[in-house]
Amino acid sequence: MVAGQYGPVTSSAALRAAAPLSEERTVASVRVPSFDEIYEDNFDLVWRTARRLGVPDAAVDDVVQDTFLVLHRRLAEYDGRASIKRWVLGICVKVVADHRRRWRRKEAHCVPPAADSADDIAIASLRPSPSAEVEQAEAIRLLEALLLELDEPQREVLVLAQLEEMSVPEIAEVLGANVNTIYARLRAARAAFDAAYARHRAREASRVSQNTPRRTP
Repeated sequence: MVAGQYGPVTSSAALRAAAPLSEERTVASVRVPSFDEIYEDNFDLVWRTARRLGVPDAAVDDVVQDTFLVLHRRLAEYDGRASIKRWVLGICVKVVADHRRRWRRKEAHCVPPAADSADDIAIASLRPSPSAEVEQAEAIRLLEALLLELDEPQREVLVLAQLEEMSVPEIAEVLGANVNTIYARLRAARAAFDAAYARHRAREASRVSQNTPRRTP
């Protein structure tokens, strides 16, 4: 297991052992990449999406590996109609939902990401200043914490629309829902996120006020 951009990378060798690798092929004049290529190109996408959908730290590696196992089994079914990214995200969302149902049965609870998750942040080749890195890490931790305040359907559409920049029709196809339903869910998700952020700001203002020494006359 080696460190990747967003977290520990499970070796694709374990996935190769599960079934023979599909060879590169074409579907409707669209080149379908090999499993190895999909794994390398989309590991970070799957890892951060699982985190943003509320998967706790202890289960992220399992969710990522299960996502690629499902993808491996279904690679021959890929018909080229959707982009690889959209197809991968669709599988990831379903795997997360399956894990969430199992967690509920075990009475487990999703928790915000650990406070020491700064190492999970993607660092550009030109590193920002230490203060900028701290600010970036804090912003990502806040984002993930606020996303956990949304209900699951709202969190899904907001992550796919705002963070992965998918269109509403694409999200509807991934989630198997009506386009109008997704539009309504996205509006509600944005309102819920704004409300969660307002609560955060109010808590911060209250904390600062309580910690500010009062001047004596």
